[in-house]
Amino acid sequence: MNVRNAIRFYLNDRLVELSDVEPDRTLLDFLRLDRMLRGTKEGCAEGDCGACTVLVGRLKADGTLAYEGVNACIRFVGSLDGTHVVTVEHLRGADGGLHPVQRAMVDYHGSQCGFCTPGIVMSLYGLWLENPTPSVAEVETALQGNLCRCTGYAPIVRAARAVSTYGAAVEDALNRERADIVARLKALKDGQRVVVSAVGGDLIVPASVDDLAAVLKERPEATIVAGATDVGLWVTKFMREIAPVVFIGHLTGLQGIEIAEDAITFGAGVSYRDALAVIAEHIPQLRELWLRIGGAQVRNMGTLGGNIANGSPIGDTPPPLIALGTTIVLRKGDARREIKLEDFFIRYGKQDRAAGEFVESIRVPRPAADEFFAAYKVTKRRDEDITATLGAFRVRVVEGVVAEAVVAYGGMAGTPMRARAVEAALVGKPWTMESVEAVLPAYAEDFTPLTDWRASAEYRMLAARNLLRRFYLEMSGEAGTRIVRHEVA
Repeated sequence: MNVRNAIRFYLNDRLVELSDVEPDRTLLDFLRLDRMLRGTKEGCAEGDCGACTVLVGRLKADGTLAYEGVNACIRFVGSLDGTHVVTVEHLRGADGGLHPVQRAMVDYHGSQCGFCTPGIVMSLYGLWLENPTPSVAEVETALQGNLCRCTGYAPIVRAARAVSTYGAAVEDALNRERADIVARLKALKDGQRVVVSAVGGDLIVPASVDDLAAVLKERPEATIVAGATDVGLWVTKFMREIAPVVFIGHLTGLQGIEIAEDAITFGAGVSYRDALAVIAEHIPQLRELWLRIGGAQVRNMGTLGGNIANGSPIGDTPPPLIALGTTIVLRKGDARREIKLEDFFIRYGKQDRAAGEFVESIRVPRPAADEFFAAYKVTKRRDEDITATLGAFRVRVVEGVVAEAVVAYGGMAGTPMRARAVEAALVGKPWTMESVEAVLPAYAEDFTPLTDWRASAEYRMLAARNLLRRFYLEMSGEAGTRIVRHEVA
């Protein structure tokens, strides 16, 4: 395997080559401290506030170029090989003055203190490139990952909807120069493994999925980083040493999606963003939940495989995937094994994954026509918040009687897990509210939730039981039941 000892990417209009970069160097620190590009702000350093938002252009498997807003505070420089990073300093109008997004923000009074404004501008820029005439709901979705504490969002939303009156998106520099940028990025892809050694350790960018397997066989102790939406916080909040680091977010071989009649198979590197359209079409019951996974920046960076392999008890995707009967393929070298997702989680901080092994794919069965299925997330605030409890339910009813029930939760134990006592109590009973109420005491057999700053144990237990009640009311369509939903784009 040929090895290159430098990271290469474009920053605005210049090629950057780095042969001495720390494996835990964040893009935010690189921009502000190394390149003096200080329009990108540090607000939270945990991917929550959006003040550090920049666009990263990447070549997808089909050769097209996608620009996505990301949180520079938790994005590592080592993950940028072969990409185009665009910061607020690169924005310009046709006359060399303010960009249409910036002009709209000024004219519609979308900024007060201004600290959050560059990140908001970049999020709106990414939206405008894809959708020059967004609805209010689409603007709100694009801004889920941007917090503003003083302006209020109404003038920002008005500005976002007015951008196209200041210029045409097709005439924007990133669109006019797209063919040239694609050619430049393709030229950077030389098929070599990248290994950069620094004082803090090694960073490795495998050339392919097979090369990833080879790297992990050589370095089984390495930290695998896909989207860094959690690992980034290990560095910025917990000061953890993560070297050696293997970056895999660029591996298009892990980003395939195969749609069959009975199931969908996602490569472990498929981002939440790239999975959304498929989820919305084939498992629409998960669309609302999907749009509550972080903000747009987190959905652009985070991956399905990362959410699973991380093993968090409050990960958003494991409970519904467990309820659907998902299996995963684990790979070590050339050897592969398939296990049920529910069996992957052993206990808090421990998963059924050996050193040097990685999640390669996720097979998600589609809900059958005769099954009820839903998932609900409970948080303190609606958007971009971490789960207090998340319940997922799949029930098959035959002639008014529950023939099969799968109930899975996150936030109720040290791992995502099924409520087997609740399931057993439901099966064989009439599908009625009386039966639902009768099984609620069984929750105490399945769960002993903890109290933390997100929720008390008592609240979690009450909410978990209420989610089963909600599921029944929604699926049964009982007269007088009305579920109020927030509009999502």
